[in-house]
This record gives sequence, structure tokens and C-alpha cells, in this order.
Amino acid sequence: MNASLPQLLQCIVSEYPDTIAQYSKDQNGEFQPISYKEMFDCVSNFACGLRVIGCKRGDFIGLISDNRKEWMHASMGIMALGAADIPRGSDVTDSDIIQILGIVESSFVVVEDDIQTKKIFKNIKELPKIQTIIILDSSVDLESLKTEWAQSEEAKTRSMEIFTYDEIILKGKEFRVQNPDYVEKQIAETKPDDIATIIFTSGTTGTPKGVMLTHKNFLSQLPELSKRIILYPGERALSVLPVWHVFERLCEYVIIHAAAGIAYSKPIGSILLADFAKINPHLLPSVPRIWEAVHDGVFKQLRKKGGISYALFKFFLKAGNLRFHYHRRLFKNVAYTSQAEKTVAPFLAFIPWLLLTPIHLLGDALVFSKIRLKLGKNFRAGVSGGGALPSNIDEFFWTAGVTVVAGYGLTETAPVVAVRSIAHPIFGTIGTPCNYNQVKVVDDTGKTLPMGEQGVVYVRGDNVMKGYFKRPELTESVIDKDGWFNTGDIGYICLGGEIVLRGRLKDTIVLRGGENIEPVPIEMRLQESQYISLAVVVGQDQRYLGALILPDEAELQAWAKSQHIAEESMEKLIELPQVKKLFENEIADLISAENGFKLFEKITRFAVLSKPFEPGVELSAKQEVMRHKINQLYEKEIDELFV
Repeated sequence: MNASLPQLLQCIVSEYPDTIAQYSKDQNGEFQPISYKEMFDCVSNFACGLRVIGCKRGDFIGLISDNRKEWMHASMGIMALGAADIPRGSDVTDSDIIQILGIVESSFVVVEDDIQTKKIFKNIKELPKIQTIIILDSSVDLESLKTEWAQSEEAKTRSMEIFTYDEIILKGKEFRVQNPDYVEKQIAETKPDDIATIIFTSGTTGTPKGVMLTHKNFLSQLPELSKRIILYPGERALSVLPVWHVFERLCEYVIIHAAAGIAYSKPIGSILLADFAKINPHLLPSVPRIWEAVHDGVFKQLRKKGGISYALFKFFLKAGNLRFHYHRRLFKNVAYTSQAEKTVAPFLAFIPWLLLTPIHLLGDALVFSKIRLKLGKNFRAGVSGGGALPSNIDEFFWTAGVTVVAGYGLTETAPVVAVRSIAHPIFGTIGTPCNYNQVKVVDDTGKTLPMGEQGVVYVRGDNVMKGYFKRPELTESVIDKDGWFNTGDIGYICLGGEIVLRGRLKDTIVLRGGENIEPVPIEMRLQESQYISLAVVVGQDQRYLGALILPDEAELQAWAKSQHIAEESMEKLIELPQVKKLFENEIADLISAENGFKLFEKITRFAVLSKPFEPGVELSAKQEVMRHKINQLYEKEIDELFV
């Protein structure tokens, strides 16, 4: 195994120097390729450029940018120097910038463009350590930005250097002429347990959690993942996700490990489909929302056609879904918790599968083959992570003949714990644990549970984080003395070792788009309303957030009286349109951009409950909300929020 990620790149370059590494669009929207040798030159020049302006081994360097080829050059360059990147996307908030760059005490920050540069300017008083900004987009008006800084109040008491990516590359080139082996020597000094990156979890309360991930955390996964996610030298994968999220980042390392090429696209339907036609990719790492959008787009298009086309589509889809129900049992693509059921199922499935197969083959020729054509002639599989893949979406793609393999992991596990194999996917599961980590399921007492019994999932292995940055007590609360990490996820293990997830004990909510949201800040803000006594935010694996609202009965009754609404029971009062509008306005005012909330943190739908929560039922003895109990007790109300 390589000692570091830059060393991995170095090895790939030595074997595949002329193979295409990256495809990025020019001003005309056409993909322009660069080889692995050219990419490594960019990485080396960037690393040396950083050295020239004062960066050194062990530094923590901010990296605020969306996905683009220069992001990888910057990140690899930072790591080649022996430093670590602190990544964030272009949607970073002011508070994120202040807290994250402040916690790691960054002196250097790499940003995408002038917009991110101005965010640094805006918050510079709270970032006394920052002394250098590097802008990846070299087309910015650099002189204008320098003038803006020079005219600021802060410029009177401190200096700030601002460079473009091209300037850093040029400085690096000049340095390498005099020091031709510098980068190689720095790469050789990096150890597997050195920190590669610190990824701060989004939407956290109080002090953000900085997940320290080492080179080994990533590298340990690549040999096994290359067997499950099949990709060969010279092949291509589309990149559409935020690279500062650990799932996309690891996928790009998998692509590099395979000596394949990364083509940078956008998660926008029209752009993505056009890029499928241009690039003909073999692989698409994505989140469930993208597969859902493809599914919805197919339905919308055929519904618009109507008539016989839509009727045939629905018929063949229903027949195909049923056929694959039996197909999975016949060819062992489904998980079991009973040996008897596993033995009998193939025999029971054979006749129905045989009868339905001709219908499905006809449907495939008339309907599903056309869907596959939209993904290009080379498409092998999609890899879905960052949230659970809904079963109806999973089933649709099975029937359409499009392989989508679901995986599971967390930022703290860098991230992949388990993933289905492209060669033999198991429906309804997230696959078996990868061989670089162990998984066990435990009960409330910490006892390991047998196969089929539901409990909390624990993980141990080379992929588990080094810890939370400057928070040893928090690290100890999630990783025990034997190295087992408490994921906070609820699930069970099947007969073949596959994992099935059922929910989360942790508060963190993951939407289908992969956004990680801590519900507590939203709930606390909602509870600032005089009409809301308690709020519970829900939305795990959904498109958007919802909320269960407990009204402050006295305040609501008083408001009703002021509105000349006849006094009614609470059950009747909360059903009135005026009352629903009141809560709608309160929620919209409180959970807004003005109050620092992101678009995906907004509450789209809510339900007002008439019965207060009780200790021992919905609340713990400490009056804390027990989310897993609420998910069970109010399953119907929650489901209705996402219909």
C-alpha cells in the first residue's frame, strides 16, 4: 500500500503517464482532457508554489471551492507538501468560515473565485491568522480585489497577500528548476498516519466537529473498493457531487487508483444528460436524489406522451418489477435471515420468473433499452451514497437494467463501511462490510447481537478516523478503548453478512441529496416562537425537512381569542386554516436565510400535534426527546409529511 495519497498519484503517473486523468469544460462548454503526467505536474507546481509563499509541513490550509480540476491539484499539492486541507463548498456561511478556519488557525486559504475571496474579506476581523489567499479561478480581476483589500479598515493594521492559481503554479515551476526533487522528497517523508484532511460536519451546534482523516483512512479502502466498483485504466467517470463531502472525495481516489478519468459535470438534469452523451462515462457516483430525478424525469416524459406509450410503460414496469422480484430470489440477489427461506425461495421463484421473462424482454426492447441509451453506450453502474436509496427507485433501476449499487458510511469512517458489489448486488441492503473494517450490531447494554437481530451498528478498522480535532473527550465518547466506533445507526446483519439499515439513533439527519443536518439548532430556533413549545425536525432519507410541532396551548388559545375564533378543543383548533397559516408564517420567519439557515434546512411541511409529549414515552427521564421512539409512535404523521 502507498504511504500517502500523493504517492498513489505518483505511482499511477509512473505506469500510466499519458492516460487521461481529468476532463474539464472550456469556455465553450467542451471537455478538454489532461493526462496523469500533466496533472502531476500541476500538483507538483502547486506544492512548490505553496512552499515559496511560506507554507510548510503540518500546516492546515483552508480550501473553499466546489468541484473542479484545480481543486484536486490544490488538495493533492497541499498533501504533497505534508500539509492538510480543510475543505468546504462555495455555499459556506460566514459563521462556518469564522469557526472552521479559526479552530484550525489557518494562515493560508485557497478559494474558488472572487465571491469566496470577498467572504474572507467580510469576516477577516474574526480571522487574525489569515495572511494569504489563493484564488483557483485565474480569470478573476485580481487588481480590483487587491484594491478592495487595500481600501479596507483591516488593511491599515495587517498585510494580506492575494495570488491566483496561475501565479502559484508559475512560482512552483521556477522553484522546481532549482529544486527538481523537492516534491518527491516531501512525498517520501509523509507517513500513512499523517492527517490528510480535516472535514468539519455541516450544520452542527456550538463548536463544529472536525473529523481528522489520515492518508491510511483513504488508502486502506482502495484495493477492496476497486473489486466492488469496477473501473479500468482509461475509462471515465462523471463527477457531479461536492468534492468537500467525503463520499465524492473517496470516489475520486477510487477513479485515480484505477487510472481512469474524472469528467466534471453538474447535478442539473439538462447538463448531466448532455454530458452523458459527450463523455459516455462508465461510472457515476451520486446521491439518491439524482437517481430519483432520473426516475421522475422518465415518468414525467412518458406521462406527457400519454396514451398507449404511457400505458405500455406502466404495464411493462409492473411486470418487470414482479419478474425481478422472482429473479432476485432465483439468482440469490436478495438477503435472508433464515436458512430455510433461502433454500426454498429459488424453487418457488422459478416458474413465475420463467412466465414473466418473455414479457420483460419485450418491455426491455420497447421501453427500457431507450432509457439506458440516455446514459451513454459505456455505462456500467451508478454508485449511490450519502443517504439511503429508496426501495422504489432501487427497484425501478433493476427493472430498467441499470445497475445502481448502494453504499453506506459516515464522514468518520472515510466514508465507506459497506457497499454492494457491481458483480453481484444484493437488493434491499447496503452490501457486506468491506474487508478493511469489521462491523457488529449491539444492544443497549453493549452486547453483540446475533444475525437478524436489530441494534446499533459499530465499526472498527483502518478507515475509522483519527478523532475529532482538538476534542478528545468527544472522540472518546464515540470510539471505545478497543477501537469500535459507534455509528449511531440502527440495523441488522443478514445470513450472507449483508447489512440492512433501519434508522438512526444519532440526531444527524441525512437528506437524499447527501446534506447532513443537525436538527437541534432548527428546533431551538422554532421554539423561540411564542406559539411553539417543542419541535422535532424529521426527514431522514427524504428530499426535504419536515417538523412535528407541539403548540403552546395557552398562547395559542390567547391568539385564537384575539382573532375572535370561538374557543374550541385543541384537537379542533389546530385543524383550522387560520391556525395552520399562523404556524406556517412562524416557521418561515424563523427558519430563513436571514437567520443563517441554508435552503436545505428550511421546513417544507409540518404537522401540529394535540397531545403533549410524556416522560417515558416520547421523552427521557431528563426530558430529552427520544427521536427513535417518536419515529415509531408518529410514523403515520411523519409519513404524511413526505407524500
